[in-house]
Amino acid sequence: MSSIERAYATQLANIQKKTGKSMEELTKLILSSGLTKHGEIRRMLMEKLGLGYGDSNSLVHLALKTDGQTAAQEKGLTTDQVLDEIYTGPKASLRPIHEKLMSAIAQFGEFEIVPKKGYVSLRRKRQFAMLGPATNTRFELGINLKNMEADKRLIVQPAGSMCNYVVRLADATQVDDTVLSWVSRAYEAAG
Repeated sequence: MSSIERAYATQLANIQKKTGKSMEELTKLILSSGLTKHGEIRRMLMEKLGLGYGDSNSLVHLALKTDGQTAAQEKGLTTDQVLDEIYTGPKASLRPIHEKLMSAIAQFGEFEIVPKKGYVSLRRKRQFAMLGPATNTRFELGINLKNMEADKRLIVQPAGSMCNYVVRLADATQVDDTVLSWVSRAYEAAG
């Protein structure tokens, strides 16, 4: 078991300890809630069980099997095949940005790639970055790191967002040493 898998297993064990409920009971609570939207279920778990955003989010994905990784496994898809689905049609031109970022990030060390519907999440003990097309012509790199120095390329996200900052990229040449240093710092902080 990798350190990432151990961290996820620890997160699930901690959720059970915090709530006093088994995973089966938590899944039943979610499925019998009558709620269908991910955000509504997450909010219900936060309010009813006092869980944080990340724990609630993980529970919703686990119970509904809506995380990209589970969906990919159920379809029998590899991560590369999921990427092929994300970067199709007009979004295909954005894949070189993804590839350049992933090539550089791979040099940082061990982390987990969690494919989602339209992007991939990169995690150590917690998520440190998100990569994917925001539109047909714009790629977004989400960075989870607090109190970064001001830079016109860093777009501060509202509290409660999946990432603290977003960097919008139009082509792979914009993946420079500064952008990579931000991701590297987020990687170190997530470990």
